[in-house]
Amino acid sequence: MSLTWPDIPYEPWRETCSALHLYTQIVGKYRLARTPWVNHSWHATLYVNARGFTTGAVPDGPGSVEIVLDLLDHAVIGAASDGRSARFDLAPMSVAAFHMRFVDLLRSLGATAEFHGIPNEVPDPIPFAEDQVERPYDAEAVTRFFRACVCVDRVLTRFRTSFVGKVSPVHLFWGSFDMAVTRFSGRLAPLHPGGVPGLPDDVTREAYSHEVSSAGFWPGGGGVDFPAFYSYAYPTPPGFGEAAVAPDAAYFDTTLGEFVLPYDAVRRAPDPDATLMAFLESTYRAAADRGGWNRPRLECPAGVPRRPRPM
Repeated sequence: MSLTWPDIPYEPWRETCSALHLYTQIVGKYRLARTPWVNHSWHATLYVNARGFTTGAVPDGPGSVEIVLDLLDHAVIGAASDGRSARFDLAPMSVAAFHMRFVDLLRSLGATAEFHGIPNEVPDPIPFAEDQVERPYDAEAVTRFFRACVCVDRVLTRFRTSFVGKVSPVHLFWGSFDMAVTRFSGRLAPLHPGGVPGLPDDVTREAYSHEVSSAGFWPGGGGVDFPAFYSYAYPTPPGFGEAAVAPDAAYFDTTLGEFVLPYDAVRRAPDPDATLMAFLESTYRAAADRGGWNRPRLECPAGVPRRPRPM
């Protein structure tokens, strides 16, 4: 696959993106229902793999079950540890039809087809099984989005390596439909006020139990009508929004309370990876310096293949 960052304008595939978001929620809710709770809801997320998004191994049925949203061949593929497999095609359909086919796929694998049936973090949620509106499926746009996610995953993974403190995996949160990586200062945070639409307060408060600097990527929606990168801190330290960050195209969105960098500013840069890394590093430093993090104890040189981290 090319390392070129593809063009992924949001508006032409907005409706397909909305459908794909809901499909990842259905798959993610299956993983959530069968996996023991891990701090900050890390047990619920999906991951980029070589063909799309995967649940990884879910403890269920005959031992473990993996679900993959294949965004190259455009299919949902299930595999169980006893050798059973099943699939169905991604195509124009309703959310209810996707839900029905997914439940049938789980049952054919010997998996437990029981999970929460209402979307989270979307306005006016309709239960999956009742959402009968026909949704489009622009396969070409989906593949371009996946290829962008591969590029994003590559840079976020490298950024993750230069931190020896607690740091999350690089993962896809299906509630807000964003890829993210989060660094932690190691200190407790003030109790989060909650109030995130479509998300239980106890989940939000557990997620933000400790101080964080978090960065990630949206395909569009969620407050911006274009693909973009973001970076925020919780709690927000004084002066965070006034910090000078890179590149020049980055700005602080006072409504969202976080820094935003349009995806196109990265895609069109002479070195997209370096441009995104500059955003990640500079916004993290803004959070850590203004928040009084112990940076010398938390940071390390970036990881290099086949070379142990220097002590």
